[in-house]
Amino acid sequence: MVELDKNNVPHHIAIIMDGNGRWAARQGKERSYGHQAGVDTVRRITSECTRLGVKYLTLYTFSTENWNRPETEIAALMGLVLSSLEDEIFMKNNVRFQVIGEMGRLPKVVQNKLQETMDHTANNSAMTMVVALSYSSRWEIAKAARDIAAEVKAGTLAVDDISEETLSRHMTTNFMPDPDLLIRTGGELRISNYLLWQIAYSELYFCDTYWPDFTEENLHEAIADYQSRQRRFGKTEAQVEGCQE
Repeated sequence: MVELDKNNVPHHIAIIMDGNGRWAARQGKERSYGHQAGVDTVRRITSECTRLGVKYLTLYTFSTENWNRPETEIAALMGLVLSSLEDEIFMKNNVRFQVIGEMGRLPKVVQNKLQETMDHTANNSAMTMVVALSYSSRWEIAKAARDIAAEVKAGTLAVDDISEETLSRHMTTNFMPDPDLLIRTGGELRISNYLLWQIAYSELYFCDTYWPDFTEENLHEAIADYQSRQRRFGKTEAQVEGCQE
């Protein structure tokens, strides 16, 4: 069992949940079987993050590029979104539910269920679980640029007043802090258009475990690795150590 420093648990963990399809293929099953198993992992990891004191958990569920997948797989994924939102995990764990992404592209029944769940959990306060659904970082940054340009055109924002904070305010993630730790399962070593603006100073952790097999112990290992690192944010090691004295 990995020992964790309870005083240094990441405030915000973002996860790229990769490997569902490959996990299913290894068992001779359809990809949808892997996605269903992945939902079970979401339930377990959400509960454990809440127990550990994580305040934000952001899960890459369905990217803008995933719309290019076979229609049968997309339909199965949309069905899983609906069924997983029936789970009482949000209320049992006092978890608030939020969504980032192009919700307008989703089937109307999915949009309605997402909004219903957000409304139902709005007063929960232990942790916020954010689902990135029909999301891509390049889409988000382009949208922020358009919104800022519209404000400049309307005369409510001066060009010289545009700053990093201006961009951050116009991101769909403006209600939460940037991730402290980004975890990617499944063995791939890339970010896949996920939270590119927000992870500028996040610690990155990659593991070979497929998402359906990702356990609470795997989560602890990722957090322990995070806790072993020194986060400098552009400062020198000596400066950081001086601040900790």
